[in-house]
Amino acid sequence: PMKQGILCNHRVRLLFKKGMSCFRERRKGCRKRKSVRGCVVGPDLATLSLVISKKGEADIPGLTDDQRPRRLGPKRASNIRKLFNLEKKDDVRNFVVRRELNEKKKKAPKIQRLVTPAMLQRKRYFRSQTRQRMVLGKKLKEEYTKRLSEY
Repeated sequence: PMKQGILCNHRVRLLFKKGMSCFRERRKGCRKRKSVRGCVVGPDLATLSLVISKKGEADIPGLTDDQRPRRLGPKRASNIRKLFNLEKKDDVRNFVVRRELNEKKKKAPKIQRLVTPAMLQRKRYFRSQTRQRMVLGKKLKEEYTKRLSEY
């Protein structure tokens, strides 16, 4: 990979440590010598990955002259709410962006982080289980201390 800050147009071998770009630490404290290319662009490069940050006064043909809509809408419940300016009480399931496959069939994503009655019931059940375990633990501890005091 190319690395910023290396002002040459060929490969160099650098010693990488945690926090440096182009390197992911496998074990704590381990350093590794890796080969990276300098950030100077040259004729030897086959492709460059670029991002348009600001639109200029003239259009680039085939890139900025046509408006293409996003293929997919949001999947997460909060992002759907944000897109359509919905309140908490509005039903998110009616606002999912659907994609038409053919005349008969449409496709919609499964909404994530959707608060449903089943989810709330599950949450209540888990909390009650935790409470029951705590009560049982207290009861067993009391029995144990009572038994200890006998001896």
